[in-house]
Amino acid sequence: MPRHAPNVAIAERLIEAAGLLDRQGADKAPVRAYARAAEAVAEHRRDVTALGFDALAALLGETIAAAVVEMARGRRWPFLDRLRGDADPPALFRTVPGMGVQTAARIHDELHIDTLTALETAAADGRLASVRGLGPRRVAVLRAALAERLHHVRGRSHPSAGAVLSEPTAEAVLAADALYRMQAEAGRLPRLAPRRLNAEGRAWLPILHTRRGDWRFTALYANSAQARGDGRDEDWVSVVFHDGVQREGQRAVFTAISGDLAGRRVIQGREAECRGFYAASDGARQTKTAGPRSRRSRS
Repeated sequence: MPRHAPNVAIAERLIEAAGLLDRQGADKAPVRAYARAAEAVAEHRRDVTALGFDALAALLGETIAAAVVEMARGRRWPFLDRLRGDADPPALFRTVPGMGVQTAARIHDELHIDTLTALETAAADGRLASVRGLGPRRVAVLRAALAERLHHVRGRSHPSAGAVLSEPTAEAVLAADALYRMQAEAGRLPRLAPRRLNAEGRAWLPILHTRRGDWRFTALYANSAQARGDGRDEDWVSVVFHDGVQREGQRAVFTAISGDLAGRRVIQGREAECRGFYAASDGARQTKTAGPRSRRSRS
């Protein structure tokens, strides 16, 4: 039976993702999942670009089905762009109706957001309204446009438009950030040559794939104009996460330089949770160190 050309093209991108994940040290489960999906798409008797989300989800699982729908609509696949080093968040944001060049660049520089779902979360939790030039009316327009833009990749189990996604705990995100920075500094990670802000084509950007509980994480230094311009290109870290069921989420982690969290690693937009995490960690550490002193004082 002749293969459908669109199926072959999509399968090639899926198998490329599997290969890149494997070479970049991801665990074997997603590598196998993308490889199996590539085979299923290539061999499918129908043109998969004509299938709806639910049919694709039954065939491939929801996460990969969403990627196939995106590719079938002629759009880039941001996940694969990230693995290649081709990610360009401002260009991605400009695919949302009503998003201009300057606004897209400001959002990326000020919020260090990399994905459309992270942009939607920022619109829902109020961070987007803090960006210069974005008042409540403009944010409402962008939220509506995002809901329409993302509608076609929402399965029945996905949150409704505008809902804030569930996310891994602050402890889990900070642990992924700490592991990334430690291994990047030690030179243990594969490096990408990002296309953006890298005219010389240097392979400087370390990438980490790791897992903690049910969550899978990908971490990279935030390749934003502001971080590079401020000399903090190895401080801001983009942590992308998903649990294989819901849509992909992303947060930026940075070192606070003022306030009660100064000197601490902080998850942008989740500062209150970070305060609680550090308070609990400090309290546990004090209790642990106080115990032996108490016993010695009684001896």
